[in-house]
Amino acid sequence: MPFTGDDVPDQAGRTIVVTGANTGIGFEAAKVLAARGARVLLACRDEAKGRAAMARIESASPGADLAFLPLDLSDLASIRGAAAIASGEPRIDVLLNNAGVMTPPLGHAMNGIELQFAVNHLGPFALTALMLPKLAENGGRAVVTASIAHKRGAIDFDNLDAARGYRRTTFYAQSKLANLLYLTELHRRLVAAGSPVSAIGCHPGVALTELMRHTPGAALLRPLGGLLLNTPAQGAWPALQAATDPRAMPGGYYGSTGWREMRGPSGEARRSPRSRDPGLARRLWDVSIELTGIDPGLPPA
Repeated sequence: MPFTGDDVPDQAGRTIVVTGANTGIGFEAAKVLAARGARVLLACRDEAKGRAAMARIESASPGADLAFLPLDLSDLASIRGAAAIASGEPRIDVLLNNAGVMTPPLGHAMNGIELQFAVNHLGPFALTALMLPKLAENGGRAVVTASIAHKRGAIDFDNLDAARGYRRTTFYAQSKLANLLYLTELHRRLVAAGSPVSAIGCHPGVALTELMRHTPGAALLRPLGGLLLNTPAQGAWPALQAATDPRAMPGGYYGSTGWREMRGPSGEARRSPRSRDPGLARRLWDVSIELTGIDPGLPPA
């Protein structure tokens, strides 16, 4: 059945971490979750922006239970610090990996890895790995945000630093394919280990948010928001479904169900055959451990 923000069930008593919650889809998801009674940890790089987002949510939902969580997904030390703080909460029910970057000028993080691959994949990989023990305490969910761009993606393991060339859209698609390959392998290993944690994927369709600030022509698309494309609030529906829908399946992938999966209510989304490749997923898992130095502790079946 189609899922929108109105379908989010009561979240009282639950604690949810939302990365990139100061703007766009992350903000809209945090706003709905807080309105439904969840304690929401807004995991953001910029504290001023994070606290401004908290104030906006509180104005819409007086008494909302919110906390700021410092997190820079390009910095492994920051990721470790955020995981330690979050793990000090009485409970964490959902880690909603939402934050990311899209088609920026060439940049690097984590000892020379291209920025999009580092922030969009390696950061969530590391944060989720560190949060798994806490999530397991209450059978929580780890939500991984991908994109319809994954369908044109390929992983070039020999050019993760972009030393052999850089095309913004190619590297973005690579990072989004990595998200789904990671979901594939994480789900497989969680099931094999008998873990109570569920890994669930989502994509926002095409939503006109701050994420598109580096995309040429994005300003020309803004009048289409809500008509042919998703607004930020609509783009948050798949993330909310993955995070809260009792019917969402472990290992499932949810996204906009309208034309070409670009807009509309959330439902089951389509994945490319490459995103299901078990050999590629296992290789990415091993490379991710090597590049981050963080092992989720889930042995292969």
